[in-house]
Amino acid sequence: MRNRVPDPRRPVYVISVAAGILRVHPITLRIYEDEGLLCPARTPTNIRLYSDEDIRRALWIRHLTQNLGVNLAGIRILFELEEKLQMPILEALYQEPSPAGDADPPDATHDHQDTAGAAPGLPPAPPRRRS
Repeated sequence: MRNRVPDPRRPVYVISVAAGILRVHPITLRIYEDEGLLCPARTPTNIRLYSDEDIRRALWIRHLTQNLGVNLAGIRILFELEEKLQMPILEALYQEPSPAGDADPPDATHDHQDTAGAAPGLPPAPPRRRS
């Protein structure tokens, strides 16, 4: 039996499982998709499939909205800036204290995720959107 490293880009989770991992309602994931923040893969029968990268990206979205008060339009701009500048803007934001001072960042829910280079308690910065 070979030891294979899981591919974090491989879409494996249907929307109900992804929502359960993230502890959000499936409608929340659909809203993130409608806003252009997530782009899950689709099966031939149009079922959404989320990868570990999608899960990490959704964790960042949730952290930014719930702990830092950033709205979805602001998050889209942050993601676009990070992609254009090739700079870790999200990690810098994480280092700043939240306005409420009560930010408990979400924990990554998978033990097998590689979180090297991530801010403590948060997954690595979200990958670029698929086009």
